[in-house]
Amino acid sequence: MKNEEQVWKLIENKKDDFIKFSDKIFDTPEILYKEFKSVFQHTRMLKKEGFKITEGICNMPTAVMGEHGEDGPLIAILGEFDALPGLSQEAGVAEHKPINNNSNGHGCGHNLLGAASLLAATAIKDWLIKNNIKARVRYYGCPAEEGGAAKTYMSRDGWFDEVDVAICWHPATFNSVNKPISLANTRIDFTFFGKAAHAATAPHLGRSALDAIELMNVGVNYMREHMPDSARVHYAYMDTGGNAANVVHAKATVRHLIRASNLMDLQSLVNRVYKIADGAALMTETKVEKKVYSGVSNLLGNNTLERIMQTEWDKLGPVKFDKNDIDFANKIRSTFTETEILDSFQRIGIKAPLDLPLCDFVAPLDSSNNGGIGSTDVGDVSWVVPTVQARVTTCAVGTTFHTWQTVAQGKSAAAHKGMIHAAKIMASTASTLIKNPEKIDEAKKEFDKQISKNPYICPIPNGVIPPI
Repeated sequence: MKNEEQVWKLIENKKDDFIKFSDKIFDTPEILYKEFKSVFQHTRMLKKEGFKITEGICNMPTAVMGEHGEDGPLIAILGEFDALPGLSQEAGVAEHKPINNNSNGHGCGHNLLGAASLLAATAIKDWLIKNNIKARVRYYGCPAEEGGAAKTYMSRDGWFDEVDVAICWHPATFNSVNKPISLANTRIDFTFFGKAAHAATAPHLGRSALDAIELMNVGVNYMREHMPDSARVHYAYMDTGGNAANVVHAKATVRHLIRASNLMDLQSLVNRVYKIADGAALMTETKVEKKVYSGVSNLLGNNTLERIMQTEWDKLGPVKFDKNDIDFANKIRSTFTETEILDSFQRIGIKAPLDLPLCDFVAPLDSSNNGGIGSTDVGDVSWVVPTVQARVTTCAVGTTFHTWQTVAQGKSAAAHKGMIHAAKIMASTASTLIKNPEKIDEAKKEFDKQISKNPYICPIPNGVIPPI
């Protein structure tokens, strides 16, 4: 039996348990750094599968690591399990039907992401034992990808330093090796301190922190004309100082999310935003405190690993769906606009056919990226260890992530099939690397060459701790 067929069979043998496991995570959606039920389930599964476990890694109570093996190359499989706020949705229905309007939901498919990654790590472990191969596999159960940047803290603090190669995946509407294109970003809280006063009888005695935030936002808006096209700045009021209009607000906080195509451009934009904040404080005679909340780097690609993963894709082929999968996908697609459907494959440079319910092909490695770009803390892992990522079909063509439609499909048969497919892609990529250690060396040489030109500078400064 071929190498990849062995690991695929090992995955098939355990897929039912991991489908149930994914559904359990789906049923208890938890947001950044509060994933206690989810990490309990991951730790429980790691124990069941015989991994050596380290809990609370990087001082994060909802992070866990499982490892098998003592010697040889070390392959890391990255998993996530956090949800998003306000996306409560009943599974399996093609209409917006919240279970609880104020609850969380798995709007990015991380219930599937963590389950498939842990299944892949388990299959690699079983394959190593079955074939008496010396190597190590390590599963990272990572919290807080949605805004908490857990993997950035892990990267900064050395939790990937021993790793030879990192492998991961993400649910998608298409099948491909992930394009290593993302935006570096940082979230910074700007808290202004002024002086309270009666807004009617003594406004001249007050200094408004809220005014300072408004002036800062005006300055940032004027900056938008003079920054790179790919850069983005978003903001949210975290504390407006109260709801009494007859009080000059003495304290207020705004969070700015600053994105750029690379770390160098990001730092340049951050410095400019800092100056704007200082200017707003000067104009209002307030003081400003700047506190980095989180940050992530842009993805660093590795051609060697991407070619290997593409070969595994070519062997396995696309996810296979049946009539029931297609019927439900079409019901979900009826809630989309034509533009949403056409843009569904933008990351692989293709306009999606309007009559295609579920992706039935694997994108070529040389396909272009013509779409919008987001951010991920996998980017920081890619700056400290050679990293490769897959995108695997788990939902209908046209599905936009971070929406109720994604949640509605999170326990579907199609999602489960995509999850198992993802485990196979990751596990066979890992086993190929272990059987061909010269490819690991090649990937590391490519990585070292890239880093020598632009060394990693973590966007989260030393001393800043996770916002737990």
